[in-house]
Amino acid sequence: MFGALAAHPRGPVRGYGVPTQHLTFGLLVFPSVWDWYVQWRERRRGFYTAWEVDMLRISLALTRKETGWLRQQPQLASRVCPIAGLVSQADIDRARDDWQDACDVYFKHASSRVKEIQRVARVHRDPFEPIMPVLEADSPVGEYRKITEEVLRLMPDERFHRRPAAEAVRSFLMLRFGLHLGLRQKNLRQLMVSERGRPPRSERQLADMKRGELRWSEREKGWEVLIPSVAFKNANSSYFGSKPFRLLLPNLGGLYEHIDAYVDRHRRVLLGSEEDPGTFFVKTVKATSKDAAYDRNTFYEAWRLTIQRYGIYNPYTQRGAIAGLLPHGPHNVRDVLATHILKQTGSYEQASYAIQDTPDMVAHHYGRFLPQDKAALAARILNQVWQAA
Repeated sequence: MFGALAAHPRGPVRGYGVPTQHLTFGLLVFPSVWDWYVQWRERRRGFYTAWEVDMLRISLALTRKETGWLRQQPQLASRVCPIAGLVSQADIDRARDDWQDACDVYFKHASSRVKEIQRVARVHRDPFEPIMPVLEADSPVGEYRKITEEVLRLMPDERFHRRPAAEAVRSFLMLRFGLHLGLRQKNLRQLMVSERGRPPRSERQLADMKRGELRWSEREKGWEVLIPSVAFKNANSSYFGSKPFRLLLPNLGGLYEHIDAYVDRHRRVLLGSEEDPGTFFVKTVKATSKDAAYDRNTFYEAWRLTIQRYGIYNPYTQRGAIAGLLPHGPHNVRDVLATHILKQTGSYEQASYAIQDTPDMVAHHYGRFLPQDKAALAARILNQVWQAA
């Protein structure tokens, strides 16, 4: 904000040209200063966003009675100098005479300004844009699944290309686990693994580590994922009720075959001679990167690279599963799952089960995809009457 005020009016920033020695926090109690700034942002972008609303709310906190920091600093008025067209000497004199009243005037002005901007604010960066071709499909999960099929189609021969084959299997399992589990990135990349024949970690051990584990269930004869509720971002949500997340992975589309191959062979190829971090997903150990454990950035890049390599359709190479798809990270797979269930059932509650969250959160974030699908669901039921006739 101060940068915009100080920038030259005829420069690339198109600021106001306030001398830097005249910049002071005392300027923040004058409505005209804030009006100029939010209008300056609107001129640069072309529309208002929630960013302006959030910044005005911060200014409200600064000028709030009893707790506002600016309200407690009346000495700041002595540093304010007149700024032509923005702050007059009369304005400054009024603020110096009664600082509390100046804060009250600004608080009332900003409160109404927030409501005005909220009504016209637009989404600047749409988080759904990269996967819009998937979300608009009748079966979003079925559409996203095409990427996993493309991974298998282009998978190198393990006999001749051990490391590329191992990386391809890892990419395949990343996407499949994301589609089956609907986990946040942290829970997915920190998922531990217990090989067949080895005793799995106890729930207490996993709770202390705040991590989940993939283990073989002798009772169910399948691969099971167990994650204590404390490992989740929303651990206190009503979804968990202090109980752990437990899911038996379905043996569909060759999933178990690839899990077994990854655990038995491919994972060791990726690790090389480096120490095993114990996580299911491990990085390819290289001379420049010897830590095999993923962090937030490297896991995001691994997912994004998989999408670029196998997901985005390239008309020149005829490779890639989905036309119009854009690079994205692992969090978007939760959008795919929630939207798919909304399209199929119209139930916010069932959609919340897929991503371990609450119906209110699903309604807030994903309801935008439902209106036309609600009509389609209703029509499907009503059309049965005509079919019966």
